[in-house]
Amino acid sequence: MKVGVITFPGTLDDVDAARAVRLAGAEPVALWHGDADLRGVEAVVVPGGFSYGDYLRAGAIARFAPVMGEVVAAARRGMPVLGICNGFQVLCEAGLLPGALLRNAGLHFVCRDQTLRVERTSTAWTGSYEQGVEIVIPVKNMDGRFTASKSTVDELEGEGRVVFRYVGGNPNGSVGDIAGICSTDGRVVGLMPHPEHAVDALTGPSADGLGIFRSVLGSVPA
Repeated sequence: MKVGVITFPGTLDDVDAARAVRLAGAEPVALWHGDADLRGVEAVVVPGGFSYGDYLRAGAIARFAPVMGEVVAAARRGMPVLGICNGFQVLCEAGLLPGALLRNAGLHFVCRDQTLRVERTSTAWTGSYEQGVEIVIPVKNMDGRFTASKSTVDELEGEGRVVFRYVGGNPNGSVGDIAGICSTDGRVVGLMPHPEHAVDALTGPSADGLGIFRSVLGSVPA
């Protein structure tokens, strides 16, 4: 399986995301922000960092990159797409996920290992987990406070579209302790913490994040 990993100017975690894809057993394919070509990939990861320096607001410029036009079209056809941290912000800006990510409640950059609870396993990116399992992966962001209108939050909760929830303390003030959400079809997932930094117990707090990248392998028909 080929999984595209996008690089924007300011992306920091594309190499780590590609490594996670490789460790999961897939082939990472580098995608450049300026190219409107997905190079035959079957899934896409929009990694973390500070695309275009987070000017205007996080993810606002990246949303208009040529490659994102192809990602949006492919996602609407059912291609699995994962947005991590800045990638989550980009997916919200692109309209693939609802809500927005605002400045952290404490107005500080937060970097720590974080416990998450997997709230939904019937997505393209969480099928390898058990419902309700708690995993530990790093969080590192300045604009990670998920927010949305009450009606949108009620819809996400009512439809079971909250995929990950913070446990043991909310690092950024996100509404409802929400750490990650999905699209209505469960094919697009965005989360603020960084699973690509938790794929090897030797270099991360755990290998708990590897399940996200392994999950997508079973989500695309052979």
